[in-house]
Amino acid sequence: MDRSDFIKTIIGGAAMASLQPFYNWTQDLKEEDVKLPVLFIGHGSPMNGIEDNEFSQNWAKMGKEIPKPKAVLVISAHWLTRGTHITAMNNPKTIHDFGGFPQALFEVQYPAPGNPELALATKQLITSTDVGLDHDWGLDHGTWTVVRHMYPNADIPVLQLSIDYSKPPQYHYDLAKQLAALRKKGVLIIGSGNMVHNLRMVAWDKLSEPEYGFDWANEMNTIFKNKITDGNHKALIDYETLDKAAKLAIPTPDHYYPMLYNLALQDSKDEISFFNDKAVGGSLTMTSVKIG
Repeated sequence: MDRSDFIKTIIGGAAMASLQPFYNWTQDLKEEDVKLPVLFIGHGSPMNGIEDNEFSQNWAKMGKEIPKPKAVLVISAHWLTRGTHITAMNNPKTIHDFGGFPQALFEVQYPAPGNPELALATKQLITSTDVGLDHDWGLDHGTWTVVRHMYPNADIPVLQLSIDYSKPPQYHYDLAKQLAALRKKGVLIIGSGNMVHNLRMVAWDKLSEPEYGFDWANEMNTIFKNKITDGNHKALIDYETLDKAAKLAIPTPDHYYPMLYNLALQDSKDEISFFNDKAVGGSLTMTSVKIG
């Protein structure tokens, strides 16, 4: 074997090794004829995790309507990092990352398993950055408050992918495209945040008033839905240029970025539908999207 052939062999072997985790995890999984949908969930208050209300009921309904996934991968607004990381432990802890709520909320445990092999496989799919395998985080309230209603038996592996908060919107959209192979392997990908999310402007005295939204919040919610329906992802990536109300709707992008991960996974055959399409407290919307 000459030097050129030797180098090709080594490079080829390295490439195969990098793909091995994905092969190991997927070899026993039949590729579905129809890809799993992708969900963007407006998660709202942590109390939705224990309340039986319109929002949580629709999450539970969605869990029954779509095919049961082999695993769930969540991009939560509440795991912001430098660099991109994925939970890679066998048993992720339930994180109560909030304060000032009833003790009953802090007592909730959602003991869904993790899946280190899927974490490694996902890491290998993402080639635009080195994804860290995390063993410290767990499932924050952007994940468990939603998923426990969808899959109350906690018998499906749940992983989280962090948001590199130092990167711009286009970075997140491009990174998410690399996850497309998971949809046909039984992985349900959920972005959990809120389209309109301005806690500083919440009308706390209006929280119990149904569908109470400020004019600018309703305006932006409609704009977002129209752009999603039209497939105008470029406008949604450049959301700050959409309307002067965008800065009120998204004063910080933490709750908006998860939606970009979902939009990036939309293909030309995917149908779009909305649910929980309501405002809360004036400056929040629970609007959620099913893609596919």
